[in-house]
Amino acid sequence: MSHAKHTLSTDVESLRRRSTTDSSELLWDHEHRGHHRGSQCDRLCAASTHPEMLDTPSPCASHHFGIFTPKCLSTHRLSVPSWCAEDAWQEASCRTTIRAENEVEAHKLANNYKFGFRKWKSHVTERPIEDRSDIVKELYSELNFIKPQTGSLLNAGNVFYAIFFGWWISLFYFLVSLLMFCTIIGIPYGKLCWKLSGYLLWPFGKALQKTSSLVRKCCIKFPNCEAIPEEADEVNQSADLKESTPLLLSPPPVPVDAPINAPHSKKIRYWCRVSTYVWLVMGYVPLVIVHVLACILSWILVFTIPVSKMNARMFTTILLLPPEEIQVRPVKKLPGCETRVLLCCYRAVNWNYYKYTVDGINVFAVNLLSLVIVTLVIGYVDRDNSLVRSEVKFATAVTSIIPLSYYIGMGIASISAQSNFAVGAVVNATFGSITEMTFYITALLQGHRAGSKCYGEIVKAALTGTLLGCILFVPGLCMIIGGCKHREQRFNSRSAGVSSALLFISVGGVFAPTLFSKAYGSLMCEGCSNPTGNNSGPFYCTDCHYDLSENNRSLFLSHIEPLVYTVSVLLPAAYLIGLVFTLKTHSHIYDIHISEGHSHVAINHDPVVHWSRWRALMVLIVATLLTAACADLTTEHIKPIISFSSVSQYFIGVTVLAMVPELPEIVNGIQFALQNNISLSLEVGNCIAVQVCMLQIPLLTLFNAVYDVGFVLIFSDLHLWASIFSVILANYIFMDGKSDYFQGTALVVVYFILLALYFFAPSPLGC
Repeated sequence: MSHAKHTLSTDVESLRRRSTTDSSELLWDHEHRGHHRGSQCDRLCAASTHPEMLDTPSPCASHHFGIFTPKCLSTHRLSVPSWCAEDAWQEASCRTTIRAENEVEAHKLANNYKFGFRKWKSHVTERPIEDRSDIVKELYSELNFIKPQTGSLLNAGNVFYAIFFGWWISLFYFLVSLLMFCTIIGIPYGKLCWKLSGYLLWPFGKALQKTSSLVRKCCIKFPNCEAIPEEADEVNQSADLKESTPLLLSPPPVPVDAPINAPHSKKIRYWCRVSTYVWLVMGYVPLVIVHVLACILSWILVFTIPVSKMNARMFTTILLLPPEEIQVRPVKKLPGCETRVLLCCYRAVNWNYYKYTVDGINVFAVNLLSLVIVTLVIGYVDRDNSLVRSEVKFATAVTSIIPLSYYIGMGIASISAQSNFAVGAVVNATFGSITEMTFYITALLQGHRAGSKCYGEIVKAALTGTLLGCILFVPGLCMIIGGCKHREQRFNSRSAGVSSALLFISVGGVFAPTLFSKAYGSLMCEGCSNPTGNNSGPFYCTDCHYDLSENNRSLFLSHIEPLVYTVSVLLPAAYLIGLVFTLKTHSHIYDIHISEGHSHVAINHDPVVHWSRWRALMVLIVATLLTAACADLTTEHIKPIISFSSVSQYFIGVTVLAMVPELPEIVNGIQFALQNNISLSLEVGNCIAVQVCMLQIPLLTLFNAVYDVGFVLIFSDLHLWASIFSVILANYIFMDGKSDYFQGTALVVVYFILLALYFFAPSPLGC
């Protein structure tokens, strides 16, 4: 009996480890009738009744970050029809346990599923390098080991290095070598530069080694490595033995570090040489400039970071060593062995460097910080546009918002992961829309100073563009990319239904004043003509609109303005009710439960967060101020774009100004979809769309009530019908809880059709 229990527990544990999933419910039809939707708990509980299910791969999502273990009561004692009839009870009694590297990561993952929280993919804690894959380990290597060579050294990346980096670095070394030869006293350094000139032209397959030090790491399968000198007959004898024999007779080989036993007096003599200081002044300084330039260029390209590491190691370590201790030698193919040297590089380009992080920050976000600095300098120093054109300043200012949005998102995720849900909800509600709000407010202020209504129309276009993009483009793109990798993806239709209901409420509330104005407002036209000359004939009018601010002021002040303020109060109230519903009273809809025990990684060391709460708060404040400055430059230099461009101002608002700040969110959604977690991909867009309607628009209305900038919550017909149609289509697509690339294509195609409407639409009133 105990053996049977042990076997069953082993099988169940195997299933628990294989069936990782998101919070979505699984579709499990007993007779392919398609009417019953069961959860993962059904599969686990049915394992005792249907053992063959243990060997059936689960179609649900698998995530890299942890193990999701469905907890279930002892329902295996019941028959299958009995728990089919109690599906509602199953949903209430089953929870999904999140297990991550540590408690902070588990809290962050749980926050991803909560309504109103920003969905964040990146880790907020440090991940031990020894627990990561070999691909990631290679990204963080210091290029000081000779490893078993895989692949050819003559590849496109290495040729790219020789063409764009190798030849001019080698040329500088050749010139420095001639200079050192001319000094006579620096001849040893001239010889070194001559050798390094040839090495840096094509460093692949070669190694720089220090003659006084040799350190090698040997693998267990190769005890005859050259790390420890052995006699030839001993090597042959050990090679003839079976692989298991050395493991039984002796401990496995370990890396042997041959210490540097150079006498202290030798180091003193080196730094007391006159030639050393001649080299430092005449040779080292110009080469440092060359290597720093190469470091910057290769680091900006991201995928050539190995070149940056190689150049950094050259001027920080190698060029400061005595010339007689450095030698260049070809790499010997020692299978299974790793030899430590000064420098050894096999590839100049590695396409996996898009994963590289610096203190938890993605390398692209690190590099784009330089663009932020350049934007602020050229924007506030060159005020009269004498050095840089206004269009260039606009482009750099808009692009600079992308990394700042990333830092704001990282700060929000870090604070939320280290705080309770109340603090996290407040931080997400306040800072989650800070990027968009800074742009909208600065644009309205710019339009108020210029006395132009065009800026207000652009803000409305940006609001509508964000809504359309998050309802159609973001989910559609994630469905396409995820569907190409995974045939069909499933998500929790009940949790998606909550967001859909809030979208209906928010869109209805936002466009209620517009519908009211259509029903009771006065239609005004700029110019009407009668070609027939007969007063009873037809009149042809152009530029017709509902003007409520001037010609029908009483209707606006008495009816529409109170309606706008009422809606602006009700929408945030509905948002708060949604938070309480999903986070407190009905949190079981998301089936999220944080386990007290985490994976084996957390046993050995406590979690180390990249950013503490105070540091994350400081980053949020600084990033917000920088975002405000970049938004101010964007609105200041948008005037030439909207004045002299042949493209409709509607199109500029719904595309560039709406979607550029959301690029980090789009990247997060795509990454979730690639990991078969389409639920979070859909929630990324829904969360932004709900915040636009329920937080951003009411805040703009409140700002206009405090400081009148002419923002009226009345949208054009194009905004109205495009938004309503998008919400209806998205809810129809999300109805069945399944997604594939065809449904995603439908959403993206509709989005591009709407963009075509905006592209060919005439300019809005006042532009």
